[in-house]
Amino acid sequence: MPITLPENLPAFDILRSEGVMVMSPDRAARQDIRPLRIALLNLMPKKIQTENQFARLIGATPLQINLSLIRMSDHESKNTAADHMESFYRAFAEVEAAGERFDGLIVTGAPVEHLPFEEVTYWDELRRVFDWTRTHVHSTFGVCWGGMAMAWHFHGLPKRLLDAKAFGCFRHRNLAPASPYLRGFSDDVLIPVSRWTEVRQEDIDARTELTTLLASDHVGPCLVEDAAHRTLYIFNHLEYDSGTLKDEYDRDVAAGKPIGVPANYYPDDDPAGCPSNRWRSHAHLLYGNWINEIYQTTPFDLNDIGRG
Repeated sequence: MPITLPENLPAFDILRSEGVMVMSPDRAARQDIRPLRIALLNLMPKKIQTENQFARLIGATPLQINLSLIRMSDHESKNTAADHMESFYRAFAEVEAAGERFDGLIVTGAPVEHLPFEEVTYWDELRRVFDWTRTHVHSTFGVCWGGMAMAWHFHGLPKRLLDAKAFGCFRHRNLAPASPYLRGFSDDVLIPVSRWTEVRQEDIDARTELTTLLASDHVGPCLVEDAAHRTLYIFNHLEYDSGTLKDEYDRDVAAGKPIGVPANYYPDDDPAGCPSNRWRSHAHLLYGNWINEIYQTTPFDLNDIGRG
């Protein structure tokens, strides 16, 4: 089954050209099944790039997915055209007021990790989003800063500043091979990392409701589960395209910022080379497994989400 997207959303043609099954809302309405409702709260500055990355992953499953794009109500995007935001995004306040429910929600990262959470301009509304997920979303997936923010809000799990940016592709150990989210995973997984902050395993261990599923000896915990609330936190970037780390490196070099070559990314660590994508299969596995778990456990009646 395909993912349902508006035909004029850029991701529609991009994903279809890659062989991902995409369906228009009109065609989806004629299908005699209930599609899963997945929302993306997109906090990244390059909205279209991020839409493509996540739509590509959740659209590669055999299930029909209706993807909704959500933004912070009072935060104006400076890097994405206003007409794109107006055409495809709804403010969280509108979604909340309508009493909408979703089978799944992804909360992306945001380029504000140097700030204490409470100093982020939209923090109060984001806290409201997090609380809303407990009653209106069946399963939630927080990514990078979005995952750290959720873990701080619900568990008091601190993020800590690093002396140097964790930047590159790092090996991660599969700590929970029996987890349904890691079905099909290798024992050793390469994952892109790009952050100035970290969470520490000892802080996770102090919170018995949390379990680490993937971790690296070099950059620490990666994927953490709160099983009781069907919530995942991932602090790294399996969703990244092949060239995303290159784009970040080139941007910082052009701006004269101190930045090291991303580790284990370019052939022979030479930025003149063309990087290969060595994480794509695990990205599809993780998000496909997440979608499958939602399908297996979500109520058929959307109105029952959050009531049991």
